[in-house]
Amino acid sequence: MRLPEVLYRLYGKVLKKDIPAEKLPGHIGMVVDGNRRWAKLAGAPTAHGHQAGADNIVEFLGWCKELDIRTVTLYMLSTDNMSRSNDELDALMGIIANMLDRLAEQRDLCIQPMGAYDELPGYLSDKLHSLGESSKDAVGLHVNIAIGYGGRREIVDAVKELLLDADAAGRSVAEVARDLEIEDISRFLYTRGQPDPDLVIRTSGEQRLSGFLTWQSAYSEFYFCEALWPDFRKVDFLRALRDFTDRQRRFGS
Repeated sequence: MRLPEVLYRLYGKVLKKDIPAEKLPGHIGMVVDGNRRWAKLAGAPTAHGHQAGADNIVEFLGWCKELDIRTVTLYMLSTDNMSRSNDELDALMGIIANMLDRLAEQRDLCIQPMGAYDELPGYLSDKLHSLGESSKDAVGLHVNIAIGYGGRREIVDAVKELLLDADAAGRSVAEVARDLEIEDISRFLYTRGQPDPDLVIRTSGEQRLSGFLTWQSAYSEFYFCEALWPDFRKVDFLRALRDFTDRQRRFGS
């Protein structure tokens, strides 16, 4: 084992001891950003960056299970990303599909897809649906996989479903508008029934949400990491968690 690896393991153990387990976030949102820049810096094809990113997602979920994190939402592909070249998207969709097969082998993961299925290739949307169904009763880490996802679209979809539900119940639009509460929209979000994220982490140095969990992140804590996603290590994750547990959450007060 090389000296840096030994030091990182020791540092990781020190960090972990500094994190009170009772203050750990129950739900973490993860914006996995920087795969393309990582590939460019390495002088490699873009697909190599996406593959390295997919490999790191599998590692990351292992860290979450080790720390007994209950829920993770992974922002893997936004609706805006769907405008990329066909060649890049085709390669990326295949990499995501292979990653889903690897996650399917872990029986303690409950996988919940969220996003616009209609914008994905049929084989990938079918795989997401199948994995969601087969793992829905799994006892363990709950993983929301946001692919073809946009926060504004999620809110629009929630309002549409709310109105259709009201119409089926014989309620008028005027009645819905008069009685509408925050909770009424929340119960039609993709993450319905789940707690909002306590902590949202974004890699690659970008300091914006890019439409990630627009509704749910109203009172989330944010942590921005300079590391590109394929380079995001366990010690980076532990630093984010230590920073979170040191904060005094105020929830708007």
